[in-house]
Amino acid sequence: MKIVLLKKQVSVIFIATGLCLLSAMSYSQDYRRWQMKPDGGISWQINTNIPHRDHIEMSGKRISCVIRYGVAADSSFHATRSLVWPMLRTIPNDTHASLIRRFALDGFEMVTVNYQPIMNEKVSSISLNGILTVKSKANNNLALTRQYFPSTTLPGYCEIYTIKNTSSKTCVVEIPASNTVYTTDASKGTEGSYALHVEVSDYGNYNLQPGDSVGFSVFYSGVKASEPAPVADVYKEKERRRQLVQELWSRLELETPDSVLNREFAFAKIRAAESIFATKGGPMHGPGGESYYAAIWANDQGEYIGPFFPYLGYDYGNKASLNAYLQFARFMNKEYKPIPSSIIAEGTDIWNGAGDRGDGAMIAYGAARYALASGDIKQARQLWPLIKWCLEYCRRKLNTEGVVMSDADELERRFPAGNANLCTSSLYFDALNSAVYLGEALENDKKLIKDYKKQAAKLKVAIEKYFGARVQGFDTYKYYKENNVLRAWICIPLTMGIYDRKAGTIDALFSPGLWTKDGLASLSGDKTFWDRATLYALRGVLAAGEADRALTFLHYYSNRRLLGDHVPYPVEAYPEGGQRQLSAESGLYCRIYTEGLFGIRPVGLHSFNFTPRLPASWPQMSLRHIHAFDQDFDLVIERVGSKLKIRVSAGGKEIINKLIDDGETVKVLLPTT
Repeated sequence: MKIVLLKKQVSVIFIATGLCLLSAMSYSQDYRRWQMKPDGGISWQINTNIPHRDHIEMSGKRISCVIRYGVAADSSFHATRSLVWPMLRTIPNDTHASLIRRFALDGFEMVTVNYQPIMNEKVSSISLNGILTVKSKANNNLALTRQYFPSTTLPGYCEIYTIKNTSSKTCVVEIPASNTVYTTDASKGTEGSYALHVEVSDYGNYNLQPGDSVGFSVFYSGVKASEPAPVADVYKEKERRRQLVQELWSRLELETPDSVLNREFAFAKIRAAESIFATKGGPMHGPGGESYYAAIWANDQGEYIGPFFPYLGYDYGNKASLNAYLQFARFMNKEYKPIPSSIIAEGTDIWNGAGDRGDGAMIAYGAARYALASGDIKQARQLWPLIKWCLEYCRRKLNTEGVVMSDADELERRFPAGNANLCTSSLYFDALNSAVYLGEALENDKKLIKDYKKQAAKLKVAIEKYFGARVQGFDTYKYYKENNVLRAWICIPLTMGIYDRKAGTIDALFSPGLWTKDGLASLSGDKTFWDRATLYALRGVLAAGEADRALTFLHYYSNRRLLGDHVPYPVEAYPEGGQRQLSAESGLYCRIYTEGLFGIRPVGLHSFNFTPRLPASWPQMSLRHIHAFDQDFDLVIERVGSKLKIRVSAGGKEIINKLIDDGETVKVLLPTT
């Protein structure tokens, strides 16, 4: 998409709405520190835009790493690596009890070239494609490369260093042997002492001819002190990491005229899928951020990421989603006491410090959507009792005005939420509708399904009466009864198919009162932002049919996250957490497209409604290799005059090929395998 076109779209919006939106911002619509590369990655070509520093999180099944890296004003490189071992538990064994250590040693600092340390390094580029690669020059005769990545399966993290002789003379390179072991305090580990190994491979003395290269690696690993250190071939580990990235990139492929959206979608799939840990309680998707591992939350895992994995078709992700819902199912009770907000410490404990955050609604919503999209009748039957329990719990929490009461919301009292908030009731509304579809697919109790339909209809009316209001000049929603200031979460009804107040709500979301350089402010006039609200809002605005308005802000947001100063993933929040790249937010980014742009709404184990929202400036868009509903299928949308031509194909066969009106909903029944 050409930027000129985007600027024209913005101007049209200003005229139409009378709001000073992006034009009033002091930041560029397309500011880019990074550029897209042909290999699917991104790169930062170092020039005068230094000093600068950033951080990125990467994860494997048994380790996570946060690399803090930067280029100084003299073009030198610096980095530290925080390594997290989620299954090496510390005392107290609470939410944050993963063993974490930060290391600052750079491999090149150990090396001598012509019997001297490497000096005068100048970084030329840094690139990302699932592996962090740094290229630089030093001593006027060396080209240096660093590569950073986690093992996909081992409790280890890898660094590969390469030295190339760019001079016309032979140089002598000395790489020292090193095998360092750090032993932790046994009294601070749940299983005693842990051993952290830092081992250099391919050490030795090399006479490097002009044009030749030599490489060595550093492998960091962590195990119980009584266990042997894992043995790793880091080059094979790099290939496994690349294979994982390529597998994720080959599934659920987004194709639009906007290359920024396509590329950010591809990166978001990496972060969404990589952060799943092989715990004693089964595979557990974890947010990360040096805080949240080997544990699951009703919002991050139950609500945000769980319903996404069937679309991606990543088997380990589906296993983690099912495991999360079944872990929560352990806490169903006849007294209908609240289900825990999170299950921690590899499934051995819980956290419920914020009380009832609306967790029952979160889990019912996520589990029902996951069950439908999985296309797996066995899993659907496994999850049905949990869904029913959560729905009944919510029904029992209805106040006299018909909306759901809770102690807090997913922001856990960071901002006021009253005793009944818009998020919880909206999630409950969608969960009731999904339960109707799921119950019909399972041919369950017809009376119960009929009751769910009635409850959903009554709840929709109650949401309008209780939360509908004029706030700061916009016909939108109060977030809770006493609320009189715009809140980011007024977007939530749009994502649940409630469009009664869409015009005023969308105007409010994109007004200067809420929209900032980093998306939505959590509260009008406050500097705090949480990406999850922005991601929900963009999805909701698209689902509501305002594709052209959404596109301007979606492109801006995607460009900032992919190519700006903190890349390449959606983040959690600021100032809290310093914009950690929590994993479930990347799943929410992908859902902007599956549920917003393409408007996919599961209505059966092998069927869905979809309402494509093709922006006026796009001739076509497609979503290929969608793996939901136990199929591998494609959706292709083309503009033909005032109509949309839709093509749905699966297994090499075309299922639907027809013209529809813009905004029309189509039901698709996929063939069963």
